[in-house]
Amino acid sequence: MTELTKNLYRTVKSLDERKTRRKENAFKAEGTKCVLDTLGHFTLRYLFATYEWLETHSQQVKRLSGIGTVVKVTRNDLSRMSSLTTPSDVIAVYEIPKREPEFSNLSHGLILALDTIQDPGNLGTIIRVADWFGVREILCSAETVDCFSPKVIQSTMGSISRVKLYYGNLPDMISKTKAPAVYGTFLDGESISEAKIGEDGIIVIGNEGKGISKEVEAVVTERLLIPSYPQGEVTGESLNAAIATAITLAKFRHV
Repeated sequence: MTELTKNLYRTVKSLDERKTRRKENAFKAEGTKCVLDTLGHFTLRYLFATYEWLETHSQQVKRLSGIGTVVKVTRNDLSRMSSLTTPSDVIAVYEIPKREPEFSNLSHGLILALDTIQDPGNLGTIIRVADWFGVREILCSAETVDCFSPKVIQSTMGSISRVKLYYGNLPDMISKTKAPAVYGTFLDGESISEAKIGEDGIIVIGNEGKGISKEVEAVVTERLLIPSYPQGEVTGESLNAAIATAITLAKFRHV
């Protein structure tokens, strides 16, 4: 058990910023569910919690012996360090894992590829949807929002523990997987209700406003359409990226 210093407080608070997360190679998770779901999946540096929280979760805290530093704090301390509108009783600070994709292992099963997803809430929900449908790897363009930002972590509701995300040049990463098929949704694609889809492949989800970029479109082999209903009537211009992900994965999982 240690005390909260000014430098430690400032570091935790500044983890809201991507440049600080990169500099410190750390991110934070907040809230009892999110913290308990992520403990043991990432290397813990610090656990900041109130006396009441530590008493209630004493068994979990005991298992942290020798793993991370536990810091007893007040609700006011947590409020000052928190990224949430309504701060919780616990914040965990983890090391960002170093991940390099093993492309030879990504040629089977379903994989998501995200082409410049920019909204943290969308990314967090996509990660939750992937977790629900058993997708364990997501390839992300370098321009996709940081999956370790507090808003994304909060939106995943713990699913970040089970889904690995890799960032880089998306067309290159897709090509290196040697996946049997690369699916993308387009307005001129074949209806997803009628298309023949396999058990393996990569599903590309495009940017919220611009869709799939030309560079990524060049590596797509199967063009799909999520049809509106009833067909021919005026509807919204597009679907939310997370909703489109859920519909597409449900189809592939034959739900």
